[in-house]
Amino acid sequence: MTAEHSRGLTASEFDSLFDRFETSVARLEALPAYAVGGAEAERLSAYRQGRARPLRSVVTDPWLARMAISTLTAGKSWTRVRVVDEPLTDYQRYQLQSYRESQAVGEQVQIAPRSQVGDVGTDFWLFDEHGDQPRAVLMHYHSDGRLDRREIVEHREQIADLVALLRRVAVRAVPLNEFLSVGCG
Repeated sequence: MTAEHSRGLTASEFDSLFDRFETSVARLEALPAYAVGGAEAERLSAYRQGRARPLRSVVTDPWLARMAISTLTAGKSWTRVRVVDEPLTDYQRYQLQSYRESQAVGEQVQIAPRSQVGDVGTDFWLFDEHGDQPRAVLMHYHSDGRLDRREIVEHREQIADLVALLRRVAVRAVPLNEFLSVGCG
């Protein structure tokens, strides 16, 4: 993905995309682990220590509340395709458990083994891919999983390439519950 039709995006600009999208948002996630802070770091620490994770619901988590409002009341679509390692990393096991909460408020979560999809490149979000103003945000990370920068893409050809990549990975993915039911999570 070249930067010829893209620009940097601040945290607040990125956040506003989730309030402005019209019909759909999709995420392709592929890192073995992400650096997390705040409440997320507390939940991850509890998970690693075998303790009960702190409650996460639409009451306690603004992200879940936002997702619930858009899926359950506005009929918008949220999709996540997660590429995982075999065996799963500790972080991926934790993350798969966390996805249950997102799924409960309407996110469609699919899991694809890295061995079946290969290197998918940079993580990204797609907003309104079939709409009049589709957008993508490339998520660039440091090697330790810390977010480096966000890059918005509005050029239709680049977005079409990302949509095709997401579809290619999704074809090899299974729904979260199916993945977890066969003991992979």
